[in-house]
Amino acid sequence: MVEFTFWDIAYQLLLALRWTVILSIIAFVCGGLLALALLVPRLSKLPGAVRAVSVYVQVFQGTPLLMQIFLTYFGLALMGFDTSPMVAACVCLTLYSAAYLCDIWRGCVESVPKGQWEASSSLAMSFAEQLRHVILPQAMRLGIAPTAGFMVQIIKGTALTSVIGFIEITKAGQLIANATFEPFMVYGCVAALYFALCFPLSLWSQRLERRMRPQR
Repeated sequence: MVEFTFWDIAYQLLLALRWTVILSIIAFVCGGLLALALLVPRLSKLPGAVRAVSVYVQVFQGTPLLMQIFLTYFGLALMGFDTSPMVAACVCLTLYSAAYLCDIWRGCVESVPKGQWEASSSLAMSFAEQLRHVILPQAMRLGIAPTAGFMVQIIKGTALTSVIGFIEITKAGQLIANATFEPFMVYGCVAALYFALCFPLSLWSQRLERRMRPQR
């Protein structure tokens, strides 16, 4: 039997860590772009748009992420797409992230005083100009902290993609544990890597939240 040292295990997990980071970045960036695309029609009060976006958000917030991953992976195959675990994971986490980010940012926009809408409207600004020059700059300030906090949820959510064969930290840990018969040490290292990714983001989110809190 091949002997694995702690450094061998750590090296293999670090190689898998890059895929966790890559998947998290793709999900956050693409999910953020989709969230913006959903947010604008939801705020514009277009007929049917508010209801359609609301249903989309409720579906993804009201079902387990694990089930969404399964449905995306097998659903794409049923539709005739020759997809890989990486593609399915990216698609699913993008849709999942967009639902939550859209709701977070909607709350931030609605937190902007209505007087700002009325003042910008009195200046004969269009809806797009109101968002661009008045509302979104203020909403972005409010949304920085919760958005940073949600990044932690995305990173932890990537662990569930191991069920469809995507080799990130959790899947790599499972394979290494099966080969080394050292599950406690292996999964301990996996947990430490997740902590190393998530804890700084959590601290950053808390610091931003305190900084953005109105002074009394």
